[in-house]
Amino acid sequence: MRVLVLILTLSLTVTTFSQNIKFGKVSKEELEETVNPLDSTANATYLYKYRKSYFEYEQEEGFVLKTDIHERIKIYNQEGFDYATKKISLYKSNGGNEEDVSNLKANTYNLVGGKVIDVKLNKSGIFESKDNKYSNEVKFTMPNIKPGCVIEYKYQITSPFWSNVDEFVFQHNIPIKKLEASFSTPEYFNFKVNTKGFLSVVPEVESKRGSIVFNNKTRSGQYTVRTTYSSSEVEFTKQISRYNLENVPALKNEPYVNSINNYRSSIKYELSFTKFPQSTVKYYSTTWEDVVNNAYKSSSFGEELKKTTYFQKDIDALIGSVSDPVKRMGLIFDFVKSQVKWNGYYGYYSGDGVRKAYKDHVGSSGDINLMLTAMLRHAGLNANPVLVSTRTHGIPLFPTREGYNYVVTWVKLPDGSVALLDATDKYSVPNVLPYRALNWQGRIVAKNGGSGLIDLYPKTKSKNSMTMMVKIDEEGTLEGSYRSIKTNHRALSFRNSYNEANKDDYLEKLENKYNGIEISDYEVKNDLDLSKPIQESYKFVKESQVDIIGDKMYFSPLFYLKTSENPFKLEKREFPVDFGYPSITSYRMIINIPEGYKIESVPESAAIGLPDNLGSFQYKVVGNGSTIQVSVASQVNQPIVSPIYYEALKKYFNTFIQKEAEQVVLTKV
Repeated sequence: MRVLVLILTLSLTVTTFSQNIKFGKVSKEELEETVNPLDSTANATYLYKYRKSYFEYEQEEGFVLKTDIHERIKIYNQEGFDYATKKISLYKSNGGNEEDVSNLKANTYNLVGGKVIDVKLNKSGIFESKDNKYSNEVKFTMPNIKPGCVIEYKYQITSPFWSNVDEFVFQHNIPIKKLEASFSTPEYFNFKVNTKGFLSVVPEVESKRGSIVFNNKTRSGQYTVRTTYSSSEVEFTKQISRYNLENVPALKNEPYVNSINNYRSSIKYELSFTKFPQSTVKYYSTTWEDVVNNAYKSSSFGEELKKTTYFQKDIDALIGSVSDPVKRMGLIFDFVKSQVKWNGYYGYYSGDGVRKAYKDHVGSSGDINLMLTAMLRHAGLNANPVLVSTRTHGIPLFPTREGYNYVVTWVKLPDGSVALLDATDKYSVPNVLPYRALNWQGRIVAKNGGSGLIDLYPKTKSKNSMTMMVKIDEEGTLEGSYRSIKTNHRALSFRNSYNEANKDDYLEKLENKYNGIEISDYEVKNDLDLSKPIQESYKFVKESQVDIIGDKMYFSPLFYLKTSENPFKLEKREFPVDFGYPSITSYRMIINIPEGYKIESVPESAAIGLPDNLGSFQYKVVGNGSTIQVSVASQVNQPIVSPIYYEALKKYFNTFIQKEAEQVVLTKV
């Protein structure tokens, strides 16, 4: 996917960069402000956001990467209280190196009796934890939070991982009044710049002279030891990139966006190469081939795929009498889902090894799907792992080691067909990946370390077909039966929500979803038989579904199932619309009208379509004596719709919402 860049109205200045907002100097005007003057919907605002990342030479350690952070946030209401909790992620390596946070200061400011009162964060309010084997976390929640307060904190991160520079983020879910950021690099480090988002952000770049002072200690003498001290200085050139922005608008989430972070304005500095004095050039810049080769050669990935002894006996017994490749694949897929439970951890590497995961019956996505791939290969199938970036992780725009965070399994069968498998979800079936994995393209890692791209979105439509038989009484109460059949992703979603829930709670939520409908004889078939569609049925009674005015009755023929709100409300949209998968939703209804009434009018039939066969809507209502037959079908043919079709999509939804709202009119005989 190409990087989209759109110039928004953004005040950029190129004045001399300096941190001219001092910590602790919060004004009455900042505390008296009740709304952001440019965005009255904001629950909070960054009054100031400062970041300075730079390299510093330490005598014993060499170059380290330091980052200074200073942020000041105005909280307007209780909905903004989430910004009073800050989490700082700190990387660590298997070799014992880890990042460190220091010089943490944090205050909360409130206006009391016309005076600015500040409350400092105590050390007891700072919590350190081990997030996972590769990161630690420092977390704190600001004290004395009230609507209208201002919070402020600053700290420094020291990192030995100078090849890994955190992304510079220039846009958040709340507005930013003033942002200052800089990145300073010595001439020994060469970085390439990756840009994404819709804001045009251009740095001011300048070069300056810097120096490193080396302190030396020398001892001499045989009987009387003398120590002499000396120092030497090495000069170098450093390049400084500065960003100075004002009034940055909030990046607001919209319906049907795979990950809003894909469109957040940011810059990622990636180390291309280093060239130190008296040393050769060392290249770090990554290509997708590098990412794949590094994964393939890793002991936690490629080596784990080669291990077979821990499962060989079990798999041989499972498939020994089965020669059909499709049946072999199905048996192994179901076996892994039943034997190893997903622990919720993402990643494409194995955590503590596939052997341990198999023995303990629990593992990460890397453990489970690498194990699945190895078993399928052992069974003689052409299987490879596929690197995936989950929907919340975003689209991997640039070839970095962090571009992917998940793995699934690809199988090519002898008839040429392909199956995508993910054994982390026990209700998943071939080519029905969990929703989290439906994110553009995955990258296949072949046995020799080669790679190729594969579309993760399904081609087969997921269906939800609903049939209803209903009758209306003289008081406008609806009574009838409901039956639905769900396939593919609609079935997967239903199974995860229904099978994992308390059945009484599930039924209560269903009744509340339809505003107090009374449901009886609720039944689900094939909830555990994944080879068949889900069948859901129930009887129901729902009051006040008909407006009675004089001798007439008025009602929508879809009653409580009609679509009442258009999810697309913005005048203009810059992001693709991501439905996740193609789908068909259909209703077939027979409505029996009450005795003593006749049909006066029904809505006209309609058929509308989106451009380029992206979707369609068909609507038909036919009255015949004492019954009304309703047939409605809406389908989305493509999982991704380009924003160039947004206006057409918006009109399409408005049209069928209006159509479904049109009313049947009955007249008393």
